[in-house]
Amino acid sequence: MAAVVGAPIRHSRSPAVFNAAFEACGLDWAFVAFESAAAGDVLHGARALGIRALSVTMPLKEPLAGLVERLSPAASVLGAVNSIRFDADGAAGDSTDGPGLLDALAAERDWRPAGRHCAVLGAGGAARAVVLALAGAGAASVTVVGRTPARAAAAAALAASVGRVGSAEDVRGVDAVFNATPVGMAGTPGAGASPLDDALISAGQLIVDLVYHPLRTPLLAAAERRGASTMGGLPMLVHQAARQFTWWTGAQAPLGVMAAAAAAG
Repeated sequence: MAAVVGAPIRHSRSPAVFNAAFEACGLDWAFVAFESAAAGDVLHGARALGIRALSVTMPLKEPLAGLVERLSPAASVLGAVNSIRFDADGAAGDSTDGPGLLDALAAERDWRPAGRHCAVLGAGGAARAVVLALAGAGAASVTVVGRTPARAAAAAALAASVGRVGSAEDVRGVDAVFNATPVGMAGTPGAGASPLDDALISAGQLIVDLVYHPLRTPLLAAAERRGASTMGGLPMLVHQAARQFTWWTGAQAPLGVMAAAAAAG
C-alpha cells in the first residue's frame, strides 16, 4: 500500500493516478489518501500500517525531510521531500517535483529553461524544487518572489549565480513565471485569488501554475486574457508521479494511463 499525505488532501488526484498505474502494470499495490499536518504522526502511522511509500504534499514536505533516515542529493539540498520509500534500512526521501516539472514543460509545451529568464512565486518546498530545477537546466536568471525575505533569499541561493530575490514588479519582462504558492487553490484561504496583478503579465510569457484544483486558476485565466501561454499543474502532477512510481516499484511508469486518470479526476 502507498498513500498521499498532507492537508488539505481531499482534492488530490493522486489516488486515481497511482491506482490506475498499479493496475496497468499488474502490481498488487493500492493507493489511498490520508489528511494530516502532523509529520511525526504521519511517519509513525505509515510504519504501523506497513505502508511501502508516501507521496508528500503541503505542509509536510519540509517537516518529513527532517524525520526520514536518508535523503537523496536533491532532497538534501532542498530540505524537502515529496516522496518517501520504506525499506529494510528505514525511510528514504526524494524530491521529484523539479524533474517532473521539466518533464512536463518539455512534453506539454516543448519548452526548456536554457537561456530563459524566469520568476518563481513562493519560497516553500515546491518553490525551492522549481528554482533548483530551472537553474540546473541552464536558466539565464531565476528571480524568487516571496513574502518572507529570509526564505526567499534561501530559495534564490539554490540557483547560485543566476538566482536573486525580487518583487512582483520583476515579473514584467521575464520569459516564464511559475506559481509555487497555494494562492488560487480551491478549499484554501487563497481560493479565488491570484498571486499576481493582471497588469504584470504580458503576451509572449509562459505562465505556469503548480495548482491544479481548479484546473483553470485565477492566475491562468488572467494570463489567457493577457495573451500569455499557460500550463496548469496537472502535467507536473503526472510527470512527478511517474518518477515516484518508478522509484517505488522499479517499473516503467505508464504515462498515458496516468495522464488519462488525472484528467478524469
